[in-house]
Amino acid sequence: MNRRELILASGSPRRRELLLRAGFAFEIVESGVDELLRAGEGGSAYALRMAVEKALAVSAIRPGAIVLAADTIVELSGRVLEKPVDAAEARAMLAALAGATHTVVTAFAIALAGAVEDRCAVASRVTFRALSAAEIAEYVAGGEPMDKAGAYGIQGRGADFILAVEGPRDNVMGLPVAATAAALARRGILPERPRQ
Repeated sequence: MNRRELILASGSPRRRELLLRAGFAFEIVESGVDELLRAGEGGSAYALRMAVEKALAVSAIRPGAIVLAADTIVELSGRVLEKPVDAAEARAMLAALAGATHTVVTAFAIALAGAVEDRCAVASRVTFRALSAAEIAEYVAGGEPMDKAGAYGIQGRGADFILAVEGPRDNVMGLPVAATAAALARRGILPERPRQ
């Protein structure tokens, strides 16, 4: 049986790392899809729509491959926090998250031959400790928040801000590995080596 090629439609180094650690072999093809929140769109719906659009965009040019795409958003009190546009926005996001519990939603979609085969949104709840303005300023000055939804990375220095995570921790990094691996397995895509 010929194994189908797996493509990750994402330039995220965190998704790449998670998929590699899970033992999958894949090629990276970025989708080029613009991430634009629609008026009144909730976090889960937005993340799912983005994952689907990214998967379909890459599947259109690589129809014979299984295409995996994902999108991660942070939602606080009904407000979607995307990647900060500048340092001031990053500081404001972190100040809002400090001492509060927020939801991280990562949605993934799998496409083949220009059609969506599977889609799923996974939520984790993350509680931050209180943060001082100086801590926030130092963290933002280090540059880590700038390419991350909600302006923090759980896999980096941002982990120091977290008191608790309810739900998959890898989901907060950008890919719920167990759910993704199960969906890929249903399409005959299995890890090529044991999980690290």
